[in-house]
Amino acid sequence: MKKKLSIILALTMACTLLVACGKTGEETTQQKKAEKKELIVAMELAYPPFETKDEKGNPSGVSVDFSKDFGKYIGRDVRIENISWDGLIPSLETGKADMVISSMTITEERKKSVDFSDPYANAMLAVLAGKNSGVTKVEDLNQPGKKIAVKTGSTGYIYAQKHLTKAEVVGLPDESACVTEVAQGKADGFIYDQLTIYRNWKKNPDTTTAIFIPFQDVEQWGVAVQKGNTELLNQLNEFIAKYKKEGGFDKLTQKYLSEEKEAFDQLGFQWFFDMKE
Repeated sequence: MKKKLSIILALTMACTLLVACGKTGEETTQQKKAEKKELIVAMELAYPPFETKDEKGNPSGVSVDFSKDFGKYIGRDVRIENISWDGLIPSLETGKADMVISSMTITEERKKSVDFSDPYANAMLAVLAGKNSGVTKVEDLNQPGKKIAVKTGSTGYIYAQKHLTKAEVVGLPDESACVTEVAQGKADGFIYDQLTIYRNWKKNPDTTTAIFIPFQDVEQWGVAVQKGNTELLNQLNEFIAKYKKEGGFDKLTQKYLSEEKEAFDQLGFQWFFDMKE
């Protein structure tokens, strides 16, 4: 009887150990899956060649490659979510996205809602002026009767409201609408980043001219993450420093922006990724 009882106890203990090991193995697997969960990156795919779509409709551009390279660095697959500009920061606040990489300027106002990585690029403003507007410098826009088209929420919008208070400032939902207003003579100028202005001037040489704004503060782009996500923020900062040092941004320039880099050099403008200390 004692022998049978010993055998039963031994079998019970063995089963208990097996179940425990099974649970531990399952928990370890789940933990690994959690650690390697998909990295969701929000961006507005409306700003080529930084954030755009290829001919098949897939996310493409500088920011897409940059985010995927970061995903490889931390060992996580990346999923790009195409979200309208006004919804980018809310996507972090609600947990819909882990990060925003969308040519987003670091501002004190945005810092109230999200945390930013170290800056990885510069962006300066310029004006797309109507050919017949009589505007030859940005100050010409700051007078009654002048109409300025700006993308709502952009730094061009903020600049116009702060520095061009005598003009009528009209916020529009996207870049193309602003360009159309100027090209058709409905607005005297459109304020946006230099690359966008340069490209739209090249597309509309008969109706527009490009004016670059001197003596402005250099704006800087950063990656936005949810407030308090220091782990992801630290990983981003480590990656950005390494990426700069190893020529990652030079490769992106060669792939997507070689023509623009040459034009900027000729014009004497500071390049996006030339970060001056």
